[in-house]
Amino acid sequence: MGQPLGSFEQSFHVYPVSFIDKAHLENGDKVIMPPSALDRLASLHIDYPMLFEVHNTAANRTSHCGVLEFIAEEGYVYMPYWMMQNLLLQEGDIVRFRNATLPKGTYVKLQPHTKDFLDISNPKAVLEMTLRSFSCLTKGESIMVAYNNKKYFIDVVDARPAAAISIIETDCEVDFAPPLDYVEPERIPAAPRAPAAAAAASGGASASEVGGKKGPGQDGKSRRHPPT
Repeated sequence: MGQPLGSFEQSFHVYPVSFIDKAHLENGDKVIMPPSALDRLASLHIDYPMLFEVHNTAANRTSHCGVLEFIAEEGYVYMPYWMMQNLLLQEGDIVRFRNATLPKGTYVKLQPHTKDFLDISNPKAVLEMTLRSFSCLTKGESIMVAYNNKKYFIDVVDARPAAAISIIETDCEVDFAPPLDYVEPERIPAAPRAPAAAAAASGGASASEVGGKKGPGQDGKSRRHPPT
């Protein structure tokens, strides 16, 4: 079955970006492709920024990405290792690339895997800075955020207006879901109060007040003075 007119679709062997000393590309979603891919894309007049649907046919897993450079050996692509994990790819596996046009994102909901991500002094600022290295987000995938020599994984729970969105030069609202390992604190039931305290709290009278005033004598009987 031939590819549609004006579309790019090609399969490559995939390896991590660390194999070509570009481990810094782990902080983002951009891949390295061969020069022939650029020639093909240019001949099809594919507009920048170039975005791609990436599909692992063997595992039926799909994601999306951008491209940084076209300097890979022919027949190979290099991608961030966290993307390979999302797609269930091993080194040297075959992955299919197809050019994609994605709508600009207006909303994304993210869920950290661990609550320690929220212990960062300003997690939203860190995330916004990290997302500048991303081209797109796909609902259902996990992205990696590196900060202070630690890696945090975050699920894309929701994306609008589509399941896959472009976040290049767009004002996208970011919302957070509670971390996957978050546990709500247990509610300790209030201890039962004594009847007198309960009555006082409800505005009632205590037992000593029920009888009201007892008059001159504390036993309630009137005292009569003897005749003089």
